[in-house]
Amino acid sequence: MTEEQQPHTQLTTAINTDSAVIVGDPARVDKAAKLLDEVQEWAFNREYKSVIGTYKGKRILIMSTGIGAPSAGIGVEELHNVNVNKVIRVGSAGAMQSGIGLGELIIGEGVVRDDGLTQKYVPGIYPAVPSFKLMALAHKYAPQAVYGIIRSHDGFYMDDNAKNEAFWSSKGIVGADMESGALMTIGRQRGMETLSILNNVVLYEGDLAAGVNDLVNGDDLMAQGETASLKLALDILSDHSLEED
Repeated sequence: MTEEQQPHTQLTTAINTDSAVIVGDPARVDKAAKLLDEVQEWAFNREYKSVIGTYKGKRILIMSTGIGAPSAGIGVEELHNVNVNKVIRVGSAGAMQSGIGLGELIIGEGVVRDDGLTQKYVPGIYPAVPSFKLMALAHKYAPQAVYGIIRSHDGFYMDDNAKNEAFWSSKGIVGADMESGALMTIGRQRGMETLSILNNVVLYEGDLAAGVNDLVNGDDLMAQGETASLKLALDILSDHSLEED
């Protein structure tokens, strides 16, 4: 590694790629690595585990960012510092509408920025939206996914969570996570193309703890959704149309 090493992610420009998939769980990095060829382990510092490999000939970095906007934001900033300009988040979400099944993919067309970090970057009225190019490719490869506005928040255990979820569900929000708002807001500030692909692990008004535990234990539907979301991100980033930029 070189002297340009980033302090948290341990990345350097030696990764030699403009494209990355970020995930929350470091264990998901290992699952993604199984889909790649020529895999090289890079670093594992704090919550930031990274590997590099090729997919359909395209060199892509996979990196975990842990839970929440602050750690995701650090990851996005340090990716930008090493010349990555296309980032797709592959994570989990809770459905905010009935009828969205376990393992279904939810793709954010925009994000309600109900987090604290992004307010430090831009005013609350600033929109968090994905890259049109990456979104168009998502529609190409996954027309069956659920598309809509998602909500990024900062925690699970506040006393008014149920009330807040009911409010946002009534406004048409399709899913909730904790990192997409930070990815899209910071990415837009840094001139990066971003997208968020989420695997639904909790039915609307379902049991959050049971859903997350089922994901950890490898429940079939959610495990299939996890693999499908990773493959979708890799298909998008390796699409030849992006090389024309």
